Amino acid sequence: MPSPTWQKSSYCAQGNSCIHVAAPTPGTIGLTESADPTGAVLHTTPTAWAALLHAIKKDLPHD
Repeated sequence: MPSPTWQKSSYCAQGNSCIHVAAPTPGTIGLTESADPTGAVLHTTPTAWAALLHAIKKDLPHD
């Protein structure tokens, strides 16, 4: 099985504290923190991930 392709958050500033997201298997979203890329990976469903993103975006200030 190939390794997942991790994508760094577009909201990540310079430094080592960034969230990386990948789809390691169909129907699964993986999240990890760039300061420790060999550390724990949180797995969730696409539905739960979409709900989290929606909630976060809803509370962001609008330009």
